[in-house]
Amino acid sequence: MTLAAAAHARRHTHHFDEGNPLAERSTRRALWLTTVMMLVEIVGGWWFNSMAVLADGWHMSSHALALGLAAFAYACARRYAHDGRFAFGTWKIEILAGYTSAIALLGVALLMAVQSAQRLFAPSAIHYDQAIAIAVAGLAVNLLCAWWLRDGHGHDHAHHHGHAHGHGHAHPHAHDHDHPAQDLNLRSAYLHVVADAATSVLAIVALIAGKVWGAAWLDPVMGLVGAVLVTVWAVGLLRDTGRVLLDAQMDAPVVAEVREVIEQGPWPARLADLHVWQVGRGKFAVVASVVTAAELDADRIREALSIHDELVHVTVEVHRVDALPAA
Repeated sequence: MTLAAAAHARRHTHHFDEGNPLAERSTRRALWLTTVMMLVEIVGGWWFNSMAVLADGWHMSSHALALGLAAFAYACARRYAHDGRFAFGTWKIEILAGYTSAIALLGVALLMAVQSAQRLFAPSAIHYDQAIAIAVAGLAVNLLCAWWLRDGHGHDHAHHHGHAHGHGHAHPHAHDHDHPAQDLNLRSAYLHVVADAATSVLAIVALIAGKVWGAAWLDPVMGLVGAVLVTVWAVGLLRDTGRVLLDAQMDAPVVAEVREVIEQGPWPARLADLHVWQVGRGKFAVVASVVTAAELDADRIREALSIHDELVHVTVEVHRVDALPAA
């Protein structure tokens, strides 16, 4: 590879994530609408003495904070996208925001559980009609926000590769696989909104049951159910964002594909060392150390790996030996 080609490759692979402007705009819209509804629910829940509505309002306050954090992360990632200090781009700013949002979700779940338990053992009168109206309005807002945030919160890019290696060795086979390219920052915002929609539904069910059958105890019980539901979602988001932040992705499908290209190619080669980690939405970096007894250079391996367009930064080190060791 010439110096000019190497410089071009570095420029091409440094800015491999172009951000998500549609998600950023949707997140900002959802932020303002959620903030307004949050204030209505907190004031209404307190005024009409509904724990379910009040809990939903405080829950929505965390969502407003999470949506603001998500929008801030998008703005920061965009602003510093061409800053040379970020060796692999600014995408992980968004992942860090999603991780922080997941922690906020856990905090809200704890607050919901504590307040609901207090109200369960110390019940008070509830103004059902007004509380139901507020809960329904909150649900409508949540559903609208979820609709705005639905695009990109989780989708896969399917790649179908049929390729042949040169030098007289043809391997015409296809790779059919899915590489997750979901926007975890948008997913965190989406989960906050969906979690709030779920608590709104629970609040409405509890309030209607309390009004019709006098089951006032359902109001705080539904608050506890909502807390459990939010906790489950928060743990899942923590797990997914934490794996990215800790580069714990050596079990991703693309790792097996890299091994296949190198060790099952038209040359005798073994992987001595391999590191693969995610650096963008559905984009991965690779550092591979290859042992071979053939006249094989790093450029041929990089060319073979180029069929996988999700590999945006590939470093290959080749060690030649007299005889290839056993697998």
